[in-house]
Amino acid sequence: MMKSMRSVLVAALLVGATAASAATPPVRKAITPVTHTDAEWKALLPPLGYQVLRHAATETAFTGRWWNEHRRGTFACAGCGLELFSSGTKFDSGTGWPSFSQPIGKDRVLVNSDRSLGMSRNEVRCARCGGHLGHVFDDGPAPTGLRYCMNSAALSFRPAK
Repeated sequence: MMKSMRSVLVAALLVGATAASAATPPVRKAITPVTHTDAEWKALLPPLGYQVLRHAATETAFTGRWWNEHRRGTFACAGCGLELFSSGTKFDSGTGWPSFSQPIGKDRVLVNSDRSLGMSRNEVRCARCGGHLGHVFDDGPAPTGLRYCMNSAALSFRPAK
């Protein structure tokens, strides 16, 4: 009798543990930072990519590789490969830069105040390598109302299979 009671208790504990773990949301894996010296970044990146990602340059409108990209896929950081934007959130903003209504996850980008060039803007950087991607504005489409205006030189593209 004692042995069967113990079995029932163990079974109850296991069922409770399984139910508790099923109710607990999965733990999101932290984004591991990628760091390099300036010389390493310069060697790893093409010249324009280096200027944009590491020195916050901006490519000329309508000249970047991805502004007119319409295939399904994922846009990642050209510096470290972190997936940033889905083609499903890309839209034609008419600005000549790839524009997205939101990143894949809020943990993928960092947004900082940028007061350079006599303007007040919100700069967008990669959460993994800190590379400058572009800026975010509040004139985008529903549902977010945001326009993540990115530099093509800061992005790579992986077509959907």
